[in-house]
Amino acid sequence: MSDTFPNPSPADWRALAEKALKDRPLESLVHLDADGLAVRPLYAAVTGGPPLSAPRPSDAEGRAWDVRTLVEGDDPVATNAAVLADLVGGAASVLLKGAVLADSAPLSRALEGVALELAPVGLDAGLDGPEAANALAVAAKGSPRARLMFHMDPLSAFAEAGAAPRTIDEHLMLAANTAARHAGAYPEAAFFMAGGRVVHEAGGSIGQELGFVAANAVALVKASVAAGMTVEAALKGTVLGVSLDQEYFDGLAKVRALRLMWRTLNRAFGVETPAVIEARSSRRMLSARDPWPNLLRLTAAGYAGAVGGADAVVLDGLSRANGRSDAFARRQARNTQAVLMEEAHLGRVDDPAAGSWFLDARTRDLAEAGWAEFQRIEAEDGLVTALRTGNIQDRAAAARAEREAALASGASQLVGVTKFVDPDPRPAPFEAETLRLPQTGSDVCKPLTPIRLAAPFETQAREAGQ
Repeated sequence: MSDTFPNPSPADWRALAEKALKDRPLESLVHLDADGLAVRPLYAAVTGGPPLSAPRPSDAEGRAWDVRTLVEGDDPVATNAAVLADLVGGAASVLLKGAVLADSAPLSRALEGVALELAPVGLDAGLDGPEAANALAVAAKGSPRARLMFHMDPLSAFAEAGAAPRTIDEHLMLAANTAARHAGAYPEAAFFMAGGRVVHEAGGSIGQELGFVAANAVALVKASVAAGMTVEAALKGTVLGVSLDQEYFDGLAKVRALRLMWRTLNRAFGVETPAVIEARSSRRMLSARDPWPNLLRLTAAGYAGAVGGADAVVLDGLSRANGRSDAFARRQARNTQAVLMEEAHLGRVDDPAAGSWFLDARTRDLAEAGWAEFQRIEAEDGLVTALRTGNIQDRAAAARAEREAALASGASQLVGVTKFVDPDPRPAPFEAETLRLPQTGSDVCKPLTPIRLAAPFETQAREAGQ
């Protein structure tokens, strides 16, 4: 058996690596990421730590994970048609965004025919989250089994907009009071989204995103306790949100790392609740000039969420860089997840990354980087103060500059944008997006403005007449 499957030692690998590298040093194979973490060329038992286990706690109604569709709409009738089509087409839950969230009447019409006891419905309403939550509560008609996801995340909305109508402390307490008011009527509801996606979409590092998630959750729990909720109820009602891009090993390690951080955070609060993680595909990775390679990137993001153990995965449409996803784009997003689940069987094994020396080490490193960022934010007097002072924004800007420099120099590549560029790209359909007026008000901070990494290269292509 040993002759058939030899077990080379690290010394054997080193000799072969040095021969292949010729004049280059072995250290040239070590890569440092935006968090300063080393990614080594070889991981083995002698260099790895103890194995990790970070599986999702349970399946989603017999499926490995929740296939969640994002429907962005302003017209209730059109939104209703899109929601029903997506649910019939394979989605298990719905995330709504747009003007239909403005009041209970349009939202109720948009959800007509949707069994809220079977299909969870979530909201993406930004700083208007409490008002949208109230509208959804009315639309649910008091059904105690309605599976509502209010997804209130005022701190992420404030960070992205850079302004808020009230002080952000007031927005935070308004969200907490809204959750406390609906907790009794809707025991199956999730109230908060402790998101970190705003950091990712602004170009931040994985550690910065994970630290933002943890600090966001702590701020929401503290506000909830002040509103009369228990710590356990607040933690149980909190969903954790991250972004996943085409770097699928890092993506799946990120999800696993967040689950480890959640365990530590729960112990600090003296309770134990399972992490519920919603992973959404990255928008900073999407290309607008040639949208078709986005299918590859979105598939990689979906793979990362599935293998990493996300409870719900939300994939954008391939044309989302140009506007809202139309029916074709949403169908492609659903079908991508259907292939990953039903044909690739990615959910058949709990935590398939467990036991990989590289992935366990990467998970541990990212969890430690995220926890260090979380401690840094807490030492700056919490997330609200850290946003007002601009400390988080400055750290994200430094990570963004490093990533942009790597793309500009060719050290990093985007398929279809910086490499294998189609000289005659084909457009993909999309729907026009309603322009949002910038937030103004009594509280301001430096915004974490979303970026698209492909944008500078697409501008160069347009100027060159391509």
